[in-house]
Parts: sequence; C-alpha cells; structure tokens
Amino acid sequence: MKLIFFVLFLFTLPVLAQDSIVFGVHSNTAPLEWRNNGVDQGFNVELMDRIGQLTNTRIIVRRKSFQQLLTDVHNPNSDIDVIAVVSPVNMDRKLAQSDPIYATHAKAYTLQDEALINNWADLVGKRVAIKKGAFVDVFISDKLQKFERVDVDLYETGFQLLIKNQVDVVIAESFVARRLMPMYPSVRSSSDALIYGAFNFVANGSKSELMYQINEALRQLKLSGEYDQLVNKWFGTGREKVDLTFTEKRLFALAIVVAIISAAGLIYTGFISASLRRHAKALDAELIQRKLIEAEISELSQQFQSVLDGIPNGVTIVNQALQHLWSNDNNIYLLDSDEFYYIDNDAFVLKTAVMDVLLNQKSLIADMRYQQQFWQLQIHPIAQDQVVMLLEESTEQHRLRQANEESSRLASLGELSAGIAHEINNPTGLIVHAVSLFSAAMKDLAPAAMHYQKQNPFWLIAGLLPNNAIEELQYSCNSIEEGAKRISRIVNDLKRYAMPHIADEYTQVCLNDVVQVALRLTANQTKFYQVITQLTEQHPCINGDAQQLQQVLINLIQNACNACTEQQGIIEIETRIQNTTAILSICDNGCGMDSATLKRITEPFFTTRRHEGGSGLGLSVCSKIIKEHQGEMQILSSVGNGTRIHLTFALAKE
Repeated sequence: MKLIFFVLFLFTLPVLAQDSIVFGVHSNTAPLEWRNNGVDQGFNVELMDRIGQLTNTRIIVRRKSFQQLLTDVHNPNSDIDVIAVVSPVNMDRKLAQSDPIYATHAKAYTLQDEALINNWADLVGKRVAIKKGAFVDVFISDKLQKFERVDVDLYETGFQLLIKNQVDVVIAESFVARRLMPMYPSVRSSSDALIYGAFNFVANGSKSELMYQINEALRQLKLSGEYDQLVNKWFGTGREKVDLTFTEKRLFALAIVVAIISAAGLIYTGFISASLRRHAKALDAELIQRKLIEAEISELSQQFQSVLDGIPNGVTIVNQALQHLWSNDNNIYLLDSDEFYYIDNDAFVLKTAVMDVLLNQKSLIADMRYQQQFWQLQIHPIAQDQVVMLLEESTEQHRLRQANEESSRLASLGELSAGIAHEINNPTGLIVHAVSLFSAAMKDLAPAAMHYQKQNPFWLIAGLLPNNAIEELQYSCNSIEEGAKRISRIVNDLKRYAMPHIADEYTQVCLNDVVQVALRLTANQTKFYQVITQLTEQHPCINGDAQQLQQVLINLIQNACNACTEQQGIIEIETRIQNTTAILSICDNGCGMDSATLKRITEPFFTTRRHEGGSGLGLSVCSKIIKEHQGEMQILSSVGNGTRIHLTFALAKE
C-alpha cells in the first residue's frame, strides 16, 4: 500500500445523522486494500466492514486518486467520510483520527550497484524522489533538507525515474516497495528504517463523534482477538504478504514450466534408471572396498603426521633431482645459500651431498655455519632416489661448548698461574733476604773501607772511589730490594686473582685498593697509554669480594686498551662517594660503540673482536658479578667519542 504522511480530514456531517460511512481508498497494493476481479478487498477494507457491523452502519467503499482523497478529506462537503493513511509516530495531528491500526516504516531504495544509505547524512547532494503529500513528505516538511528533492505523484513514479537515472534515491513506504520491487529487479533496499509511522483511520475534524464510534469498535475487535485474526490473515505471522494477483500469475506460469520440465525429466529418468540399476550393485561393492582402504590410509596418515609433528627438527624429503616432496621446515632455503658451509669452512653443495648419500647409501651428519649461526645437518637415505634431511639450529649448544672449553682453559691457566706464582715467590724471597744481608754488610764494611783507603789512597772499588762505590752498592741494594718486593706484590695479586672464590660472606673492600691491584696486574698492557687516576681520600668501602671486583676492573681496563690507539690513548679511572653510594668510573677516548652494539654488549658470546680471539664472555661475567654485589653498571658510548662506564655500589655500613 502507498503510505500517506498527512493526518487527513473527513466529513462535517454528524455521525448519528447518517446510516452509512463512505470509506475512501486509493491503493491497489495487497494486503492493505486492493481490487481483485472488480471486488474491493484487503486488510483496511475488511477491518472497516467489521467496524460498520459493530456500529450498525453500512460501509460504502469509494475509490479515488490519492491526490483527490487528500482534497476531499479537507472538504466538509465531500462524499468521503473516512480514509486510512500513514503518519509519522510522535507527531501532532490536527484531524480526527483513530487509534493506530498497524505499524510501518519508510526507507531508502537505490539501484543495485549504488552505495548503501546508513543515515540522512548519506543523502546530502543526492536527487531524492518524495511522494507529494505522503508519509515522507509530512515528516520532512519542517526539517532542513540538504538534498535535491524531486516530487512525484506515486512511489511507482519514483521507481521509474530511478531506473532512468533521473533520481538517485527513492524514499518509499515499505508495503508499497514490496509490491514494486518484483517489477523493478534493478532496484534494491539500501537502508534500515529512516522513518517510523502508523496506519490510522482519519476524518474531517467535524466528524469527531464518528471517529469516537470507530475507535470503540476498533478496541472491541482487539479485545475479542478478531483484530489479530485479520492481521494473521492478511499479513501472516512472521512473514510478509505480497501482491496476491501478481503472485498468482507468476505461480501459474511457473507451474506450467515446472510441469513441462517434470515431464521431460520423467522420460529421461526412465531412460537412465535401468542402466543405473545395473551398475548400482557393482558401485556399492566398490564403494565399500574404497571406504575400507581410505580408512586404513587415513589412520596411517594420522600416525605419520603425529610422528612428524613430534620431531623437533626441520624435516624435508627430496628426490635425486632435488625436488621437495614434503617439508615442515621454514629454514630449508639455507641449503641453497652460498653462505651455508661446513664448520671447517669447506663449501657445501646440496646436490653433491645428496648424490653421495644416495650413491653410498650412508647417512651424512655434519656441523654447519650460516653467518653467525651454527646448524646441524643430517641427510639419511630412505629410498634409491630419495633422502630425508633434518636441519636443526645448534648455535646455543656450540656457544656452550666454546664457553666450557674456555672455562677449562681459564681453570688450567689459573692452576698454572698459581704454580708459577709459587715458583717465583721462592727465589724472590731469597733475593729479598740476601739483599737485606748485603745492605747490613755495607753498613759494617764502610768504616773498614775508609780505613783501608787511608793506607792505600789509590785503592778503587769497581773503578770507583771507595766512598762512591759504597754509596752505589747501597743504592743498588735498595733498588734490588724494591724490585723484589714489587715482584712479590704482583705474584701475590696474581695468586689471589687465580684462586677460586671460596668465601661464604663478603667482607669490606676499598675500591681504591681494587684499582691499585688492577693497575699492577695490567701494567704491561697500559704502559702504551696515558692512565689518569683520581682516587677519593674518603676510602669508598663496600661489601664484596676483592678478587671478583678486581676481575671486573681488569676486564674493563683491557677493553679500554683495545678500544684506544697506542700513544694517543687516554684512560681515566676515578673513585668517589655520592650520598650513600660508592662510584667507580673508567672512561677512554677510544673508538666507542654504536647503539646496536650497546644493546647486546652484555649478552653471553657477543663480541666485536671474535677475529682477534675475543670470546664475548668478559662483560657478561662482569655484569653478573656486579649484580651479585647489588651494584649497577651504566655504559655511555658513541662511535668516535669513546666510552664511559660507571659502577655504582652501596657503601658498607660501619
């Protein structure tokens, strides 16, 4: 049915003075009101007939155009008493009206390939067809319109303009659109409901008494359930009614086509059914056999897949032509890379390796390298022309083996250093003891030398006058004693550094002493550089292990030496106390580090000097020791500007 937005007006004659009600209709859209074989029927017509029966009034249906009905309802002298129209919800109405008799809505319709309309804002700038005086027209009459309005007399006119591209959108009432869309297949519903409305019976304001009786009858029908029966009859429960006449014609034509097709199908079916029956038994037997085989294959495939899923390695099956028959490995591309080679730097050629395995029917297991990574490759023959390849990364295991070997070497070096220190200490002790004897003897022999010189004025000792010779001998004894004591200090420092840490508890350690010991142990390395020390006089003592802290500083001094150039390198070491913390700083003017290196500098095995024999363990061990001492290490560095390292520890409580 075509929706009407206005609240329309009826006759001015009193209802009590008439024995009939003229009901004006204009639509031919099922199921609201329509004409079939010349008979007016539909939901509104039948509902009005029942209202007439309840009010003992004869209902006369008079059909006119929509615009004529709009004019008549405003004319008190017209021959129309009441009509059914649609008006927006929550909108004031000036004409006499009944209670709502059915809900409806209006929405946008466009061509099939046009964009959807989500809201009124999507209509801005578009050409929109609006039925003059209808439901939509009333709703937008007092609203700002940002689209180009095109007035039409009927919704169907709007659909016709739409398929001619003379408008972009039609806003139509839903019941009318349902009837029209089958006749215009290029049109589609493009939005949700934009306007909600309700059907009402309306009349001229002078017929308020008539409208009162219609309302009373309408309420009786709702209370009795008869209204619901009419709704179910014409609209259906949970479904949409359509134009019944149009549907009848389409169904009749479709039935004829179906009948023809069915007849042809019966003939064809009879022709082939005989041959199908002949093959049915053979096919059934074959199908049963295939299902049994498929079940066995499926079970075997699942078992095989479970085994493959449980393998931690990458697995690839290739044939003699190196075609990949199956693989679960994302790293298989490595086998074709020029950077993938044996760990002893021999070149790796996949085809050669596969052919050797197939020819000898013996497995190949080899350690491989790719850039900075280590891999283990296994190639096993599984047929005359197929092999299975297993590829597993072993970088961590390789690094651990290297670390273990390095630890073993360091342990051996420690034992050797302790032994050497012991052997050096023995002759050093003899030297110190002998020098003490020589020094004491020089003091006792000095008077005798003076006496002998008086008797023999030309007497010389080692080409020197006796007085000068005695002084030189005394100076030499002092120099030998000082050198021997220095050797003893270095040997004792080396012994303490080489000894394993066995202390159960930390003791108070002065960072100044740690610096002095570390400098003595690295004197041979730092002699080519300018070393500047600034040690605080406040004795920065912390709780810790002196040997481990010496190990940290020795490593940092060695790194500084490696970063600097000889003769121009400057290494500064400073200790100071700040609040409740002791700070040990070491900085150099060496090459510095970039941000990427800084991020990884304390990672185990990471080094920029691997080609020079670096293990990548130094700063990692230092970081561990500092953390065990509840300290912090801050590294500041940039390329070309040197490196500054601050070690911060809590001061020991006195």
